[in-house]
Amino acid sequence: MKNKKVFSVAMILTAAAGWGLIGLFSRPLADTGLSALQTTFLRSVIVVAAMGVFLLVKDRGLFRVHPRDFWIFLGTGLVSIIFFNVCYFTTIRLTTLAAASVLLYTAPCFVMCMSAVFFGERVTAGKAAALLLAFAGCVLVSGLAVGGISLSGFLTGIGSGVGYATYSIFAKVALKKYHTFTVIFYTFVVSSVCLLPFAHPEQVLPVLTSDTRILFMALGLGGISTVMPYIFYTKGLESVEAGKASVLAFAEPMVAAFTGILVFHEPLRVQNAVGIVLIFLAIVLLNMPRKIREAKE
Repeated sequence: MKNKKVFSVAMILTAAAGWGLIGLFSRPLADTGLSALQTTFLRSVIVVAAMGVFLLVKDRGLFRVHPRDFWIFLGTGLVSIIFFNVCYFTTIRLTTLAAASVLLYTAPCFVMCMSAVFFGERVTAGKAAALLLAFAGCVLVSGLAVGGISLSGFLTGIGSGVGYATYSIFAKVALKKYHTFTVIFYTFVVSSVCLLPFAHPEQVLPVLTSDTRILFMALGLGGISTVMPYIFYTKGLESVEAGKASVLAFAEPMVAAFTGILVFHEPLRVQNAVGIVLIFLAIVLLNMPRKIREAKE
């Protein structure tokens, strides 16, 4: 059981790293003129295609869901994917990658509150301390402590946090009945279908076929920053509390910050380094042996 939890924590951290690389793929796509909504649609379609083929080969029985449970996938697809992605991609265009990540990571606050209400998860002193450390680290990593951002960037960033938080809640409910792969597949089916009337796919296809590099960016967005992270994170939720998982995923802003610095030449300051250390300490605190953590609480 202990080894399973350690493995689940590792999966969540790996998922966070994959999500942290999203700007590496989304920015070049945005530079082609694709809107945040079209990028979200493209991301969803790639996931549906990849997961659909995988399920056909692995186990066709994983396609089966009860009609009365479809409201869960409407929640993950409409709120946790469409609303979240459109807000997040818009924020990336309006701010730095690190700033977009820190605003996204208001999500654990919402997750902890929702988890306490819906799942009865205890908000311990250790969790609260880890959350404060991680959020303070994000503020420093993002540079929000030393500079302002636009109101529109701030609002879309908070919106991405709300949308992101709901995935931990809806997925936790879905996992009580369905396999990880089933949850992810139908989440993105709903997202793709709902976006289809508004995404103008006839405009998206010529962009992808015009440049091989752009096609690889789209595949990277769908595979490295979507399929892999969602599989790992959803699987990790089977053994890790939603509130704890959401704080562990604070590793994402660290990866986003390094991506911004190394690839897009965003500045590295002392407060960025301090912020990364605080996020790391938060992750360590959450994963201390239970007896030591309870003694501190």
